[in-house]
Amino acid sequence: MKRVKAACICQTLHFMLKEDLEHSYAVKMVQEEVAQYKRGLDRNQTKYKIIEENEQPDGSIMLKVIKQYNNSPVGDYLD
Repeated sequence: MKRVKAACICQTLHFMLKEDLEHSYAVKMVQEEVAQYKRGLDRNQTKYKIIEENEQPDGSIMLKVIKQYNNSPVGDYLD
């Protein structure tokens, strides 16, 4: 029998601008979406570590995150 001792998932997320919105408003909406994503992780008590957060030249945001997978123990992945 096998058991998961530790598990995390590494993701690169691209929060892209909506094309049908005015540029400055679209940038503001992306920033709010990123903040909402982080609040959701906190609200769900998901353990995570943001490795990188970069604003792209067009105003979109790239976020690299390692986060807990399915409430499994995280071991030393987040150290």
